[in-house]
Amino acid sequence: MEELDFIEESEFNNAGELLGLDAALGGELSARLRRMDPLRRLRVLNKMGKKNRSRGSRAEMENFFRELPGHIKQELLQGKLRLADTTIFSVKKITSKTIKLFETQDDKEVGLSNVSNAKLPKNFAFLVSGITMLAGELPVAPDGAQPYDEKEAVKAIRFASIYAFPALANGEHSLKANKKQIIPEGESNWKFVTDNNTMKNLGYYKLDNPRLIQDDVLIEFTVELGTDLLIPNNTYLKIVFHGTGTTP
Repeated sequence: MEELDFIEESEFNNAGELLGLDAALGGELSARLRRMDPLRRLRVLNKMGKKNRSRGSRAEMENFFRELPGHIKQELLQGKLRLADTTIFSVKKITSKTIKLFETQDDKEVGLSNVSNAKLPKNFAFLVSGITMLAGELPVAPDGAQPYDEKEAVKAIRFASIYAFPALANGEHSLKANKKQIIPEGESNWKFVTDNNTMKNLGYYKLDNPRLIQDDVLIEFTVELGTDLLIPNNTYLKIVFHGTGTTP
């Protein structure tokens, strides 16, 4: 077996320190390196660094490898799980000054949410790298036509910038996972107003400090409004978490 074979076969291919491969392999990596002459060891380490450099949210996820539950680490190293670009989203009607985007009674449904019971499924850990916040109103049926069914109409909303809803843009948000604060209370929704920034996707905010959400723990994303003035009663809010998750 070549020095790097056991690394290249792993879906987690970011060399030793980031991935904990040395520990998972019973010290085999460090033992092999110690047996090499210094020049060859340097070449191998350089090769590892060049071949296994990840980018974007995947690289951020690898920095959190040590925080993953043991059962997820093992399945990643065994190839039963892998990393994938992933989004988590939820759509909720604005009916009060406090909007909870993930609730325990929620069910997965196309166009409304891809999370059930406000928890990630077993073996699915997710690193939140960025968040999008958008809002929109229910589409209205043409004059004389049968009114749209509201639940179906929600799935046809043309979501756009929260800038069109000043009370929402001036509101605040927070994020908790397993009762632990990820984004502190009082964070301004103005972060999601990106209308005049052609370098960013509409409503997208990149977290300076990405945070990991473990599987099977309660997710709480709450939006607080100072007022509901000028927010039509058929307005819906959409939140999308962007990042990297573990998947079969």
